[in-house]
Amino acid sequence: MTTAALHFLGRLDWSHFPERPTHRLFPGPKPGPRAPFVAAFLPKLHRQLPSMGQLRTFLLEHPALFWLLGFPLHPDPRHPLGFDPHASLPCRQQFSRILRQLRPEQASFLLASTVHLLDQVLAPRLAQEGLPPLGQDISLDTKHIIAWVRENNPKELIPHRYDKTRQPKGDPDCRLGCKKKRNRKPTHDGSHRAPTQEGLPASQAPVGEFYWGYASGVVATIAGDWGEVVLAECTQTFDHADQSYFFPLMAQTEAHLGRSPKNGALDAAFDAFYVYDYFHDAGGMAAVPYAGRRDQRKTFDPDGLPLCPAQLAMPLKSTFHKKSHCLVPHDCGRYACPLLHPEPTGEACPFDHPKWPHGGCVTTLGLSDGARIRHQLDRKSPAYKRLYNQRSAIERINSRATALGIE
Repeated sequence: MTTAALHFLGRLDWSHFPERPTHRLFPGPKPGPRAPFVAAFLPKLHRQLPSMGQLRTFLLEHPALFWLLGFPLHPDPRHPLGFDPHASLPCRQQFSRILRQLRPEQASFLLASTVHLLDQVLAPRLAQEGLPPLGQDISLDTKHIIAWVRENNPKELIPHRYDKTRQPKGDPDCRLGCKKKRNRKPTHDGSHRAPTQEGLPASQAPVGEFYWGYASGVVATIAGDWGEVVLAECTQTFDHADQSYFFPLMAQTEAHLGRSPKNGALDAAFDAFYVYDYFHDAGGMAAVPYAGRRDQRKTFDPDGLPLCPAQLAMPLKSTFHKKSHCLVPHDCGRYACPLLHPEPTGEACPFDHPKWPHGGCVTTLGLSDGARIRHQLDRKSPAYKRLYNQRSAIERINSRATALGIE
């Protein structure tokens, strides 16, 4: 068991584990190391031990193991091992306390070291099999984590269940967020039939799924037949939009791999110009479903100008910098009717568009490459389908996290 643990844990870069600072503004003993506790949590997951009490029992049955983990030993000449295992091993409450108070950089150390080690080990094997390097094709998604509070229990009669100003007492850090929202009610069989009255805007929708809790964003990649690998993880409160996860996760992925992913598969929540820009600049593509209506998709001429309904190239009339109602400020262009701008041609609109008497068609579009790629991407091509199918790796990763109790 000790040999297996040494092979399992010994190759991680424990020399750079971010321990707590030893200097204090108040007197007291030197803080104990946290690396042994973090190392002990890995066998707990590997052996699927559900509680800290069972972890401590397991370590007591293998005293050489917690000596290997680095716990300070309590000498006892009367004991056959030369030290007292019960006195050397912290209590189960201390294990739980350390896990609750673990600093983010200490937990991130495990992920970063594991990804770096896997990249070193799998690189020659993937190259030998003719497969792309680790992290070249990634998938990204978010998953809600419901807080353990009575406000999330539908059997509890709470008059202000979804009042975001009333923080649940059971979890002072969670926030209220919306998982799904619709602008019309489903029928009794769960289907959505044709509406008989005007629909409501989403902000006033009476039907939705609201929870108090958090959301976890994960970046994963498929390493050939070796399995799926988590490259980055970011957890925020549930009041953050899905798009806010993209840049932190990409920055974390680049730091762990030392390079940028080339291709990415994401769901429709990430249908934004900066997502397409990121993978386009990396020399690849983003497989993202189109989130708008089909009649909103634009076509372009060879020079990149949008085409009006009459299939005429619309010239650029003006530009402006958009800073509000967007996650990333960016430059936009306003394109006008080619029959009226820059100078009227005297011709009538061949499409007889309703806006022709009021100055003709006007459309607004971002000036970046990603804004055009969003409309031009061929979502029926084999390359798109092959890449988008890799999103199933995220679902398997989330299922494993739930099964292991580390959601």
